Amino acid sequence: MPIDREPCVYILASQPRGTLYVGVTSDLAKRLWQHREGITGGFVARYKVHRLVRFEMFGDMEQAILREKQLKNWHRQWKLNLIERDNPHWADLAVGLGFDPLAPHGSHDGS
Repeated sequence: MPIDREPCVYILASQPRGTLYVGVTSDLAKRLWQHREGITGGFVARYKVHRLVRFEMFGDMEQAILREKQLKNWHRQWKLNLIERDNPHWADLAVGLGFDPLAPHGSHDGS
């Protein structure tokens, strides 16, 4: 089953246990590309939060939005625990979706 054009909540991180961003989209691949290219601007671009560390697929956007709101209200430690439960090494899950690996933290030149 393709993951694009399906409601999804995702968590990005700047690095393992770094700055986190929780978002929602109906097209995860497109949104990841936008974040990595700096098209979305704002928080993600400013803090270089590009590593996909968790995503959850939903049957409809309403449920995805409710989950996004829930996660945004969670304490930071709860989010860290959620990520580390299924992704203990903070792997960039976008690589498994066809994206190139990110440059090591601190060496991203913005190109």
